[in-house]
Amino acid sequence: MKRKFAGIAAAAVASTLLLASCSSGAPADNGGDPADNKGKTITMWVIGPDTPQEARDYLTTEFNKKTGATLKIEEQTWGDILTNLTTKLPDQKNTPDVTEIGNTQSPAFTNAGAFLDISDMYDELGGSDLLQSFVDVGKVADKNYTLPYYFGSRYMFYRKDVWKDAGVEVPTTLDQFNANVKTITEKNPKKIKNFSGFFLGGQDWRNGISWIFANGGDIAQVKDGKWVATLDSPESLKGLQQLQDIYRSASHAPNDMKDANQYQYLNDSDEVKDADGNVTDTLSLAAATIMAPGWAHWSIGDLGKNDAGDPVRNWNDNTFGTFVLPGNDGKPAPVFAGGSNIGISAKSQNQGLAKDLMRIIFSEGYQNLLGKNGLGPANSKYTASLGTDQFAQALIESASNSKLTPAAPGWAAIESKNIMEEFFAQIRDAKDLSQLAKDTNAKLDALLNQK
Repeated sequence: MKRKFAGIAAAAVASTLLLASCSSGAPADNGGDPADNKGKTITMWVIGPDTPQEARDYLTTEFNKKTGATLKIEEQTWGDILTNLTTKLPDQKNTPDVTEIGNTQSPAFTNAGAFLDISDMYDELGGSDLLQSFVDVGKVADKNYTLPYYFGSRYMFYRKDVWKDAGVEVPTTLDQFNANVKTITEKNPKKIKNFSGFFLGGQDWRNGISWIFANGGDIAQVKDGKWVATLDSPESLKGLQQLQDIYRSASHAPNDMKDANQYQYLNDSDEVKDADGNVTDTLSLAAATIMAPGWAHWSIGDLGKNDAGDPVRNWNDNTFGTFVLPGNDGKPAPVFAGGSNIGISAKSQNQGLAKDLMRIIFSEGYQNLLGKNGLGPANSKYTASLGTDQFAQALIESASNSKLTPAAPGWAAIESKNIMEEFFAQIRDAKDLSQLAKDTNAKLDALLNQK
């Protein structure tokens, strides 16, 4: 499964998120007797293909069985979702009744009044067992508007053979990781051109932000009731210094590269050798380590073919491995968790039926179905459904200390302007990280509290 969590650009986000007084009440519907619901239909939006067909079939069948009504599931794209939510959520005739939303997009819409207050359902739908970092971005003034749908935390994928040849082992602290990837780069066991001990794109802030988090830093914090950027705090600057060292000493990733397709740099491919037999170039193997959401493992491995003759990647435990990025205390470092939230439109004309659908989504059966299909279930009680392999264990462990972007009303506007991408692209060559952080703080402060 391949997910794209890049900030979805939409120029109109800052000006149109008032959502035409979304808080004005749509009539509540209490679901009612199944016999009374015959002929009624509600709509659910999912984004991309990540909700598998098996899960969609489960929802439509169970919903009809429990309510007598029909559930229509419509698939949106990540490229269009922000625009579609902005234009359709305020429209009673066209709003989805229930919709998936990117976790970093949720604060902008919840602050704009786009979603129904479901605080009265919080405990019923999982309460404290839900992934709290996702719960937090769906809250406003301690009220719940969106809740986690599924998660995909980030962890490390590495070439066991390359690490072994460089004489380093899986680290137990962040300092060890930083030192190891530098050592691997310096030794470059396979003598590959532009080789990276750790491949980190210059604009890949969603992975790189973990170094700021691991040192106790933040992008922004609430001070005196207002969001304030904190990239220049001593803790954040320590993380930035470590990142700068990695960019300069361990990564040869392009400075304009974001968090997409890093997995290809672990795979072997056609090699170019000089007269002495040394590998001087390769189409793929250019990294010993990458960081990516768990579903990247489907694209990592030895190149082979399936029964239909199509090329596939087959994971080889002798060549590839995984580990969770360790923090300074040896526990999992706080990493940015990919995934989605879900909520009920404040303009839904079928709020009672929408609540019934939410009960099915957060039921044991559906949560286990998500886990079975490799998606981290929202409720921690059901993470065993992910399985017992190394990918499931790494996903669960990395999620245990996951962190998200600020739950600020203006965060969607910040992502649409690529402010974090521009900031990270300057880290490698910055002569004054403190000034760079302060300059970026000013850009963030101008938007963080914007509704």
